[in-house]
Amino acid sequence: MSNLGVKVKELSEIERRVLLNIDSKFVGFEDVVHSSGVEIDSVRRACAWLDQKGFAVISESEEEVFSLTSLGEIALKKGLPENVLLKTLKELGGKASFSLLENKSGLSKQEFMAALGINKRKAFVVINSGNVEDTGVSEGNLDFSLESALKNIFEGKKVEDAFSLELLKRGLVEKKKSVLRLVKISPLGSDAKKILSTQDVERVFDVEGEVPNIFLGKRAPYVQFLQQIRGKLVSLGFKEMPTSLITTEFFNFDVLYQPQNHPARTLTDTYQLKYPKSGQLPDKKIVDSIKSAHENGGVSGGRGWGYEWSKEVASKLMPSAHGTAHTAKQLVKGVDSPQKYFAIARCFRPDVLDATHLIEFNQLEGFIIGDDLNFKHLLGMLKEFATSIAGAEKVKFFPDYYPFTEPSVQLSAKHPEMGWVEFAGAGMFRPEMLRNLGIKQNVIAWGMGIDRLAMFKLGINDIRYLFSDDLKYLREAKGVLI
Repeated sequence: MSNLGVKVKELSEIERRVLLNIDSKFVGFEDVVHSSGVEIDSVRRACAWLDQKGFAVISESEEEVFSLTSLGEIALKKGLPENVLLKTLKELGGKASFSLLENKSGLSKQEFMAALGINKRKAFVVINSGNVEDTGVSEGNLDFSLESALKNIFEGKKVEDAFSLELLKRGLVEKKKSVLRLVKISPLGSDAKKILSTQDVERVFDVEGEVPNIFLGKRAPYVQFLQQIRGKLVSLGFKEMPTSLITTEFFNFDVLYQPQNHPARTLTDTYQLKYPKSGQLPDKKIVDSIKSAHENGGVSGGRGWGYEWSKEVASKLMPSAHGTAHTAKQLVKGVDSPQKYFAIARCFRPDVLDATHLIEFNQLEGFIIGDDLNFKHLLGMLKEFATSIAGAEKVKFFPDYYPFTEPSVQLSAKHPEMGWVEFAGAGMFRPEMLRNLGIKQNVIAWGMGIDRLAMFKLGINDIRYLFSDDLKYLREAKGVLI
């Protein structure tokens, strides 16, 4: 079988019907609809396919066409205002007052006055002593040519220029640009048409041909990961804490027993709001207890930091520098015991952008409160996160320091390409922090770089790719399962 014969066999049903109903002269798509019995949308598709395959030629040109305005649609339905007025006047006996005629006709004030003026110019009505009277013209003598033109425009038919311009002037129609599409058969299409006309051609399908990739809508891989982390923690009995982008230094630092002269509170390590600069602090009793903790240890038995604590510094507003700020807010608000809490928080810190650092990032913050918790429980929890959730094969623990935990620990995990990566900071909250909030139980807490956690799970080596708008990556990225 010739190559053309193979191509003809592959034509769809609507392509065949359209091909058999076009010839060497250009015709409109609507004409093909009438001759083939194929719906207009199917004709458009079939013509486009035939054009791509070389069986047809499509010509497109732009033209101005008239279409009805909203006033024109009303006139088409009810009739032109001048004819409506005359008909109403005859129903009223050929004579009526202005107000009665306007009311009975159903015309707007503007339409009524325009209709009255037109009929006066045509000598169809006269105004006598405040009444409108017809001049005895019969309905057979009325001119309905404008109404016919209006109907023809609605149906897409051509009308005389004089009628079009009159309707345009009266605001009943408007000009719009339209694309005129014509189609004719090509020489190759003529040969294909002969085969279809003379032979019983059964359609065949190429099951080995390439098909286009279909990219279904889906959530970004990192968003999927965050949702699954959240679901996993809730299923394990964790309660999610509320978070906010902006907080006070009171919750970000002071409640966490971080002194106001600590270098981490400087502009090189945190951001601060320019306006408004300050926010509200909680109940005075809580503020006073934190003040005592900093100055002399408060009720914890510690010695404090030995400086004069400032309420003004504590009230400064800032973007959250770490997720532990939301833990502090939860502890002040009140906690159940025993209980587990977590938050996925947006954090902000001045930093140098590279493969493992961002200025704006996420943290997985959490703590567990209970009477018999110890440091080993914390290490076990951290290792479980790194291995079962992130899929890290090796983890290491290093001694670390945080003003609000003692002992403190750093968790690092080994990435297959980047080597050892710092993963989390953790520890047991200090008595100076807990006892001054009235909490007598032990608390183990951690702040985990969930962005880096995702890097392990998604198999990427640049943290910036988590927030990528690269469509190729987003389309081809596989689903995430924890």
